[in-house]
Parts: sequence; C-alpha cells; structure tokens
Amino acid sequence: MSRTHDDLSERALILAPQGRDAFVAARVLGEAGLAAEICKDLADFLRELALGAGAAIVTDEAIRSADLKGLATWVGLQPPWSDLPFILLTERGGGLERNPAAERQTEAIGNVVFLERPFHPTTLISVVKTALRGRRRQYEARARLEALREREGYARSAEMDLRRLNETLEVRVAERAGEIEAANRQLVSQIKERERVESTLRQMQRLEAVGQLTSGVAHDFNNLLTVVLGNLGFIEKGLAGSSDAKLKQRLSHMRLAAERGAKLTAQLLAFSRRQRLEPRPTDLNDALSNMRDLLESSLGGSVQIDTVFRPGLWPAFVDPTQVELVVLNLAINARDASPVGARILLETANVTVGPPEKPEEPPAGEYVVISVTDTGSGMTREVLAQAFEPFFTTKEIGKGSGLGLSQVLGFAKQSGGGMRIETRVGEGTSVRVYLPRAAEATVREIFAIFPDAVRYHRKGAIILLVDDDSAVREVTASILRELGYVVMEVGSGGAALDLLSREATVDLVMLDFAMPGMNGREVARQVHARFPALPVLFVTGYADNSALEEVGDARIIKKPFVGDELVVKVQAALVKGGQGWGGKSSSLVDSRKWSRLQPKGWRLI
Repeated sequence: MSRTHDDLSERALILAPQGRDAFVAARVLGEAGLAAEICKDLADFLRELALGAGAAIVTDEAIRSADLKGLATWVGLQPPWSDLPFILLTERGGGLERNPAAERQTEAIGNVVFLERPFHPTTLISVVKTALRGRRRQYEARARLEALREREGYARSAEMDLRRLNETLEVRVAERAGEIEAANRQLVSQIKERERVESTLRQMQRLEAVGQLTSGVAHDFNNLLTVVLGNLGFIEKGLAGSSDAKLKQRLSHMRLAAERGAKLTAQLLAFSRRQRLEPRPTDLNDALSNMRDLLESSLGGSVQIDTVFRPGLWPAFVDPTQVELVVLNLAINARDASPVGARILLETANVTVGPPEKPEEPPAGEYVVISVTDTGSGMTREVLAQAFEPFFTTKEIGKGSGLGLSQVLGFAKQSGGGMRIETRVGEGTSVRVYLPRAAEATVREIFAIFPDAVRYHRKGAIILLVDDDSAVREVTASILRELGYVVMEVGSGGAALDLLSREATVDLVMLDFAMPGMNGREVARQVHARFPALPVLFVTGYADNSALEEVGDARIIKKPFVGDELVVKVQAALVKGGQGWGGKSSSLVDSRKWSRLQPKGWRLI
C-alpha cells in the first residue's frame, strides 16, 4: 500500500540499530496510536528523512562514533520554517554536563531533547506527542509563509507592471502615483505580517519546550511527593504525643516544602495548559491575604503593596491556584510600569454588571472583582487596543513574552467572567478581573445532595486499589486502612479485571490513570461494562485535559494528596454506590467475611 505525504509527515523515525530499543519504542508508540518507522542504519535514516517525518528518535550509541556530516547537512538545509525535533535516548548521565560527546551531537542535530534510559513508556509517549504537536505548528507556519510569499509575488508583479507603464506613458505617472503608494503600503504590511508570524512561531516553540518539560516529569514528580507527604503524615501521627517541639517543627518544615513542590508542579502544568481547571467556591479575601508574602518576595522592595478587601465578599466559583497566578501576573506588570517607591493597590469587591460592550468584558450578572491598580506610565490608546493580543508586549526584548494579559483573559473567560482595563497615560492603570459568584447551591452542593456525605463512613468497605508504583500504592493503602477500609492492592489493570471477575465483594475501585499497558481510563471502561453499579475513582499526578474530559472532578483525586480530598471523595463515592447511583448498590461485606477470603497481608502485583 502506498504511503501518502501526510502519513510520512506525521510518523516518528527510529534509529536504534543495537539491542531492542527500536522494537520496544515502536511497540510503545504503536499502542498509543502513533505511526513509527524503524531505520536499519544511518543511511536508511537519511533516506527516510528526505521522504518526510514528524519526529526522530535516535539512540546515543547509533551516532556516537558515526560520521554525522550527512545528518548535519540535512539539518542545515531545512527550510526556514522547519526544525525537525530529535529525541536522543541516552544512558543515565548522558547529558551535556557529563558527556562531552553530547555537545557534538547537539551541534549536528540542532533541535534535540535528551531522554535518559530506562524511561517510563508514558514519558516516551508524552515526549513524542509533544514533538509531533510542535512539528504540526511548523507545518501551519509553512502554509502561512507560502501564502504570504504568493501574495508578495502578486505585489511585485503589480509593481513591475506599473514601472513598465511609467516608462512608456509618463503622462500617466500622476494618475498611477496613488496606486503605487497603495501597493507599497501593502508590501510593507505583508513583510510585517511575515515577521510577526515568525516571531509568533518562536514564542510558540518556547511554550512547547515548557510543556514538554512539565509533561515529562509531572507524573513521576507527583508520585514522589505522594510518597513523601503520605509518610510524613504517618510520622506526624506517631509523634502526636511527643514533647520534642524541635522535631515537630522540622517535620512541619518538611511538609511545607513538599506541598510547595506540589503547588509548583500544578502551576507549571497550568502555564503550559496541560492541567484542567478545578473551580470551587473560594473566599478571595483569604486567598489574596495568604499571597502577601509571595507577592512581596516576587516584587522585591521597589514597590509597596496596599490592600482593600471588601467585608462580606461573595464566594467566587474559580480555581484558586489559577487565581494566585493571575494576581501575581498582574502585580508584576504593575511593578514594571511603576517607578521605584510607588504603591500598588490590590482590591476586592462585589459587583453586578450589565451587557458587555467589548469582547473581553463579562456577560451580565453578579461577579467578584479583583482589581490591581498602579500609578505608573499608563497605556496609550494604541497599546490598549492590543493589550489582550497574545505575544504583544511593550517591554524590552527578552523581558516579556506578551502572554500575561492574554492568559489572564483566557482564565477569566474560561471561568465564566471577563476583564476591564482603565488607564490614563502618565497617571496609571487599573486592571479588573471579573470572576463568577458561586451560587448558594454550588457552595452547599455536597450537603444538599448527600447531607451525610462527609460524615458517612462505611467501615469495613472493600476498596480495590490499582497503581503500578508500589511505593505510592503502599502509602495510599495505609491511609485507607487507617480509615477502617479493607484494601486489596494490585499493580496493573489486567490484574484488577482478573480479580474483579473472581471476587464480587468490592465496593469501590481506585485507579491510577497513567499506567503502562492498560491505563486507568481503559480499565474503568471495562469495569463499567461488567459492573455498572461499581463506583470508580481516578488517582492521578498528571493527565491531559482531553484524557479525563468526560470525568467529573468528584471522581478525580490528585496526587500528592492535599488536605482531606482523599477522605471526602472516597466517602462520597461510597455513599453514591451505597445509594444505588447507576444501578444496584455494590455489595458490602464485613471484615470477618473478608478475612476468610484472603490471607493477612495478601497483595497481587
């Protein structure tokens, strides 16, 4: 069967002539629905590159001692829009800082990402998908550049026609002068548009790099933090009666550092748009009060922060993590626009607005408003008209990406609100972010539907815990057992389905989303098909927005576990299962019955 150009441009080429790396990588990508082509040697690899590719996976040993002139020539001869992403599989410690040969490889390949072996299959899939997304952006840029060149050709042709007419018919110079000026203006506009597209492409590649970094490490990093925070909780409980205040203080510092690490991962994922929003009723006065130390340390001592928080502020239905990023972004913009020693005012208020007059303004309704006001340089009318455009910035090159206000507006609109800006040149700027008021039914939703959801506790309920990471699984199981549940542990989706087919006594299934082979979503689909009444919770450190778009927030527990989220969502899921949501209530056996079904400490891995 002949292969089309589109098929070739979307495939991943694999050059790994030694060992089984090529076969394993091709199989992993194939299971993820990604096209992959194995090349037997460097010459074959170069031939396939000439036909087309979306990404290239190369092992370190395949090019370590090879003649890279041909590869370097191909890379150098790529058109301006093209920068094929290479994924270099290295041994542990094979990066630039420890491997002098890596610098030579980097110079020859160009756009390269180092991935140490052994690697998690999920990590390889994530890195390849990110590389293919970046390649598709390059194809889009190529199409736009070709369209621009075609229009430039038309403009040059028109200009040449005008010159020929001027040479033969000087009497028509005056009549054609206006047309020539118009053609020149069009040509300048097209050149500026091309420069803007190229600049936008560079900015998008920077964002893809951030997204690639975060998506590659977030899952494993959050698993580590889950183990750290879980074991810290057990240690703190064990030392509850201890009088060693210094030891308790050190444990508190350890917990604070781990929770900050979890928050940092969440912020990075949010910036790269790889994390779903989790709106909930939020007291913005408390949220902004808790940010004061962060704001002061981030802004430095060049400006002072004043706050005016309205008493009786309505709760806002927003993602509190994103609110912190929004306020920090606006505060940094205000500082950059203000002289040294200026004051920045941070305010909250309740407002009711009418129909919007501009696209960025919120729809009519009730909102909680966050205002950030400075006394800096202000904006001209021209700057204000472009303020919300992505990549537009008035800062010096390298000091701003132009994404600040566009990201804030995107969050406000996604949350159901909007923005307004009031500014005067030389007097300052006030940016207002309108966030939707949480309805009373939303604030008390869980109590309205299940009055005893938080207090209800089915001691002895059997929970099937599925996680491929044994350390995370042990911590999670220990927490659940301390709450009085009976926990069955397995290390894969296949083992979970096998156990469910033999035992009909499970009340709740908890699935890690990112697992090799069969991921959590695939397992959940099969569980639902076989046992429609059995409730399922997903436990995840990271997943694409699209991966869990059909799952409500009530069925997702984020790793690491923060606060009482694990306890509340497990209890709520058991309440729903016990009340017959989706079918008959799942069976509940007491601990004596379960003790007859399994030996003490039994686990299926």
